Amino acid sequence: MGMNVGASEGKTGKARPEMNVTPLVDVVLVLLIIFMVIMPLMPAHFWVHVPDKADSEDITPPDPNEKQPLVISVNPEGHFQINKEVVPDEEFAEKLRRVLIARGERKVFFDAADNAPYSRAVRALDLARVGGAAHIAILTEGVHD
Repeated sequence: MGMNVGASEGKTGKARPEMNVTPLVDVVLVLLIIFMVIMPLMPAHFWVHVPDKADSEDITPPDPNEKQPLVISVNPEGHFQINKEVVPDEEFAEKLRRVLIARGERKVFFDAADNAPYSRAVRALDLARVGGAAHIAILTEGVHD
């Protein structure tokens, strides 16, 4: 309602204003409908870049003179490895630091066996960071096959 102009409540001839909330409710309902329609269209994005699987006939053996990638891994028994060489826990970070300095790069690849203990895999990643690895790439196909 816009205004109550009845003279029964107050002095005669005086108008009493009342707020009209109908347009406000209409606008709020329209906004609610808009947000309800748009929200399912705005999911959180998490981008994962997985390399394409190469055809088996296109694979050429790597050049033995080329520098091979540095792979740190956790075998099924929970032991740490640097390029297939088993390294004790106490020496892992220091040995990795020396290897990274010798290579002149700070990128490593990480792999854990399917049945490796989860705590050992996380510990290997922590020690790799301590050892100086700036980029740690997770392998999609394991080296423990």
